[in-house]
Amino acid sequence: MTKSLSQLTEALRQQIDQLPPGLQMAAKYILDHPGDFGLDSIRETAAKIGVSSNVLVRLADRMGYDRFDGLRAPFRDALVTDGEDHLSQSWLADMQDGDSFSAAQAKFAQNAQNVVMRSLRLMNPERVKRAIEIMTSSDRCFVTATRASYALSYYFSYAGRMAQPGLQLVPRHMGSAADDLLDASPNDCLIAITVHPYSADTIQSMRLARRMNVPLILIADSEVIAPGIEPDVVFPVSTRSLHHFSNYAGAMVVLECLLGHLFQSGGDVARDRVDNYQKSREDTGAYWQPSQPPRIRRK
Repeated sequence: MTKSLSQLTEALRQQIDQLPPGLQMAAKYILDHPGDFGLDSIRETAAKIGVSSNVLVRLADRMGYDRFDGLRAPFRDALVTDGEDHLSQSWLADMQDGDSFSAAQAKFAQNAQNVVMRSLRLMNPERVKRAIEIMTSSDRCFVTATRASYALSYYFSYAGRMAQPGLQLVPRHMGSAADDLLDASPNDCLIAITVHPYSADTIQSMRLARRMNVPLILIADSEVIAPGIEPDVVFPVSTRSLHHFSNYAGAMVVLECLLGHLFQSGGDVARDRVDNYQKSREDTGAYWQPSQPPRIRRK
């Protein structure tokens, strides 16, 4: 009988303590990384776990499957993210019909969906193309933001530099972003992220960039935020929130799209750079690795 995903994962949890060490490692990886397991080939999965492909074949047999593909199939079928837009919103309606807490969750979820969809709808492909051209042709691409927006700028610069090594987060130290822009030139660019109430430091950095003829890309909740700010590209995002601070979901998805384009334009060179970075982190012990598979607590 074909097991559902929930039945299969429960069976793995129930049997993991009785499995040999190699199979335990494989079972734990599957439970911890179901999405990757559903997508990757048997060789890729084995390499990530640090076992041979035969271990995965043996685990499939142990779980009652003739082939590895049978073990992976429920996880692959569960990856519905690519078709999420075709699914019904019944889950949201069910939530709205629940108790007061569930209704509140439905309200927050619906707002987040609206923020994301509006921000993506406003992300005109011509603007994206122009922004990517600016970033990939620049010697240095400075990224700046303050306060809550800083988390977005940090993530974008951290991940994006794998595709575009010229990406630099500013300010680099305890000064202002303007300090790091003093030697900028028209061969560089500045990406600024700000939402109302707008950061005075970010505004000053953008004005400085304009005076120095540095190309400017702005991600904000409005296309017009202050006098003297005339970006080359603006990505307006929705920040409507049901709490006291701005909702950054829209800005985040815009940055994710830009990252996707950067990695696509970087091609094999960008992929090799990511692989080398990961290998370097693993070689220096940056990522925690258990000395032996930890026991899985049964539900």
